[in-house]
Amino acid sequence: MSDWWKKSTVYQVYPQSFKDSNGDGIGDLPGITEKMGYLQQLGINAIWLNPIYQSPLVDNGYDISDYYKINPIYGTMADFKTMLKAAHEHGIKLIMDLVVNHTSDQHHWFKESKKSRNNPFSDYYIWRDPKPDGSAPNNWGASFGGSAWEYVPERGQYYLHLYAPQQPDLNWENPKVRQEIYAMMCFWFDMGVNGFRMDTINLLSKDQSFPDAPLMPNSQYGTAYAGSANGPRIHEFLREMNREVLSKYDVMTVGETPHTTADEAALYVDPKRHELNMVFQFEHMHVDYGEFGRYSTVRFKLSDLRASMAHWQTSLANRGWNSLFLNNHDQPRMVSRFGDDQKFRVQSAKMLAIILHLQQGTPFVFQGEELGMTNVKFNSIEQFRDLEAKNNFHSLLAKGLSEDEVMKMIRHKSRDNSRTPMQWNTSANAGFTKGTPWIETNPNYDTINAASEIENRDSVFNFYKGLISLRSKYDIITDGRFDLINPNDSAIFGFTRKLGNQILVVLGSFMNAKVKAELPDELATGDAKLLIGNYGTPAKLATRMYLKPYEGVAYLINHG
Repeated sequence: MSDWWKKSTVYQVYPQSFKDSNGDGIGDLPGITEKMGYLQQLGINAIWLNPIYQSPLVDNGYDISDYYKINPIYGTMADFKTMLKAAHEHGIKLIMDLVVNHTSDQHHWFKESKKSRNNPFSDYYIWRDPKPDGSAPNNWGASFGGSAWEYVPERGQYYLHLYAPQQPDLNWENPKVRQEIYAMMCFWFDMGVNGFRMDTINLLSKDQSFPDAPLMPNSQYGTAYAGSANGPRIHEFLREMNREVLSKYDVMTVGETPHTTADEAALYVDPKRHELNMVFQFEHMHVDYGEFGRYSTVRFKLSDLRASMAHWQTSLANRGWNSLFLNNHDQPRMVSRFGDDQKFRVQSAKMLAIILHLQQGTPFVFQGEELGMTNVKFNSIEQFRDLEAKNNFHSLLAKGLSEDEVMKMIRHKSRDNSRTPMQWNTSANAGFTKGTPWIETNPNYDTINAASEIENRDSVFNFYKGLISLRSKYDIITDGRFDLINPNDSAIFGFTRKLGNQILVVLGSFMNAKVKAELPDELATGDAKLLIGNYGTPAKLATRMYLKPYEGVAYLINHG
């Protein structure tokens, strides 16, 4: 099998918000097909598609009711095959979302399972008896709020749901369930799909004693991750999946692994263990968490972000492969979160891209990131569509916070920030739809949109295009050793990549004013070539140099 994914840049498409072709206000597969030329122009190598399977959409498609069918709001299986063919004709691979920790409660398996304790599907999900007082089997809380257990009178038992009550967890202890999943994976691979992004894949194996867990901050419930993340049989399950399915195809796998350390991640991605190619970890996504978790107005510290990213770079070196991201469908827009989305929006969007893409790993670009799209400033909770945001709005109010305080938190961190429609042009609804969009469009589309970005030589889009092209030209970007420069600098994220006689020097300023950078002597000698920079007149590489506000630069030094 080839390691094609190491040289690749992956573009994440959130189908509901990408492009609507039929005017119903919801993005669809023909819309994605229509924009395949745009993606080819950007230079990406693969698309990761969020779930498009049949679903009641309680959690935007992560509640699947039939793994073999396309949700009609996105189109038909014929539309899917047309899109897949178009992707391959444009030199783009297609990565699907694999959601197998749970299904929808509308899935045939669960409808049968809940009927009784002795039907063929009775053991497809995780059922447990109540405690003697009738309460839930343990104190675990669900990620979307409330208890992780739901009572079903027909069985006189509770089922486990780590997310919404409509998302019951599958029982991976049951070999029949595993074989059902493997057959489904083969179905999509045989059709020509090039890989899977695996949703919450490290939660498949639960501690079968289901112990109570430490209480979550400001909650009456325990953290379910204590008994489900990186569980006792998870590596056994993934090696079996690899043996029976993944090893038979030349595909890419990236597993979403919340609450996973770098040492634990190495077990998933070590090539000799035959599990996954890479994982999504979220340590660097927690650097601005506050008293109530992700919903806060805390501003990140550069020292925390740099330390986290560097830790994963060095910890996985020679043990596995990193995924690189600052944005996805579950996070706010990176330029609003880690940059300056007002005065220095363009500069900070480019700088963040430099810092991310020139680390070791496979970069993931979330739709609109290449335009410098920003968070949306909704005024009312009614404008939000995110189930998590709505639930937390009410729970935070119940804790005594004012509505103004809560709305600031929601606006800052809601997942809807990344789910507003893709901004294609200056026509109504940013050219996303001719109808009424399922979620409101960010009103700044009149100045931030693909049409104007493509035409502007100095745009964020064209900068991304140039940055992405570097991966195919320079082996040092994929293979070079990572080392921090001045790890205690309060303003600059600097690092080197070293391979043979070459050194790649990468610097990014996180300040809105000019700042001094001091470099070791070894980095200011030799033939330094500017590979990329986000200002027209970048500083010359020297032991002492000054970076402009949010300046990002990368130099290649050849010794000998």
